[in-house]
Amino acid sequence: MNKSTTFSQLVQTALPKEIVDSFSNSVGYREVGRKFTVYDLFLFFAQAASDQWKSYREGALRAPAYHLVKTCYSTVSKKAGDVPFGIFKQLLHYLLGHCNRQAKRKLSLPKELLILDSTKITVGAGRLPWAPLKGERAGVKLHVAYKPTQGQPHRIEETTG
Repeated sequence: MNKSTTFSQLVQTALPKEIVDSFSNSVGYREVGRKFTVYDLFLFFAQAASDQWKSYREGALRAPAYHLVKTCYSTVSKKAGDVPFGIFKQLLHYLLGHCNRQAKRKLSLPKELLILDSTKITVGAGRLPWAPLKGERAGVKLHVAYKPTQGQPHRIEETTG
């Protein structure tokens, strides 16, 4: 078994079934399945994203190895079509909100390097009248966050004055 088994158990402990049921009720979705529920579908999707499963068919074959409900790929497909996307969006926000600093430290997730730089681009006052600086100058200050692993800027903010 690979290290992803831990991920499945982590999601199951961090997200109890009652929370999923309350989110389902808040969206107005009524559970009709007995063997494969919204909770099972969320765990299936989380494991599929973690291991990059190629299809529902592959996931249905691999699911029992990760202590997930054994089911047919067509059942997964039907359930995925019936369940509103808003439920999964709320569940993801819930999980991210409960992953505080202490939990992140226990997981010892690798920290990605973020490089910050600020650059001021100045021109004559007449060229950028909406961005005045000192005296007869005008300009824009750019604050750039760069991730070297991606090889491109992560976020850019501009300020004037």
